Amino acid sequence: MEKKDRIYSLPAWRLTKWLVKPGRNVPADIQIALLGGLFGSLPIFFGGIINTLMVAALITLRRPEPPFLLWLALETLVCASRIVVLTSARRAALAGKPTHTDLYVVLALCWALSVGYGTFISLLSGDWIAATLACLSAASMVGGICVRNFGAPRLSAAMVALSIGPCALGALFTHESILWLVLVQVPLYMTSMSMASYRLNDMLVSTMLARRENELHARQDSLTGLLNRHGLFGALDIAVRNAGHGQAEYAVLYLDLDGFKAVNDTYGHAAGDTLLTQVSARLVALKPADAVAARIGGDEFVLLAGRLSEAEARELGERIIASVSLPYDLDQDKPVSIGGSVGIALIPRHGADRASVLHAADRALYLAKSAGKSRTAMAQP
Repeated sequence: MEKKDRIYSLPAWRLTKWLVKPGRNVPADIQIALLGGLFGSLPIFFGGIINTLMVAALITLRRPEPPFLLWLALETLVCASRIVVLTSARRAALAGKPTHTDLYVVLALCWALSVGYGTFISLLSGDWIAATLACLSAASMVGGICVRNFGAPRLSAAMVALSIGPCALGALFTHESILWLVLVQVPLYMTSMSMASYRLNDMLVSTMLARRENELHARQDSLTGLLNRHGLFGALDIAVRNAGHGQAEYAVLYLDLDGFKAVNDTYGHAAGDTLLTQVSARLVALKPADAVAARIGGDEFVLLAGRLSEAEARELGERIIASVSLPYDLDQDKPVSIGGSVGIALIPRHGADRASVLHAADRALYLAKSAGKSRTAMAQP
């Protein structure tokens, strides 16, 4: 069974958009991928929730006073809300529906604030067992925050500041001057962890950009910029799958140039390459907006277009032949002319899989060439 990716909605509020923005000049698709990381790493997510709930409960049991009761109530409410929103978002993302990303980000900040509030009141209480437990818990949460949220380094830095920052503030209100050292330690700790988040984010974005570039090169013809054979196969697989779900027919137009070998032999391979790039430009200019064009080797091209009837496919084939047959300027003494033949196959009428569709289009191309070239031919049922 094919695994379906979860796509989470980008935030809409100004503050949340700023918090999850990974940096400048990051493409939208990579931003969406990074956003998905905020909803993943479930062991870290649930481990953090269990830890903070247990710490809040144990300290409140030790000191059942209003500030601690409020902390436990706040921690319970925020953690329960985070679980509900996370579960709902993952289900909605899997179904292709909008997700409550803004609320999810705000709840993450509320959770960090609750952790920080617990450390603050524990330090103010003068109960060093409670203070030690709360501060250790907050410090341990920082690592999980950075590892889980470095896809959004601003959010990570804000959560670190809210969770561990109150330790320094609480130290100011104690009567132990030695704790003022925390006023130096905590800012350094927050700074170093935030810098680590930014560094990890930069590395991840660079890796994702390089991966996307490699995937593009793997699917793209280096001479013309059109899809190559591998890229066409991927597009055909999608078309076959969609056609199998009852969507509109797709048309595969298989173009082979007539007279290209003579150009190569007469003017050289450089002129032949120039001719191929000009043919590619004409195909791109002719293709419908949602169609894809590919060069699958030598002087063979394929155009894959959706929602075309048989008559429309034939008409498009005739326009391709007319365009390809116009003269080319190859920096020679005179313009060069060639021709083209087109074989047409329809999905799913002439094939229910990639191989059979291409075979049908290839057979139609053979019919067009056999009938005198510079014409179109429709595949046989």
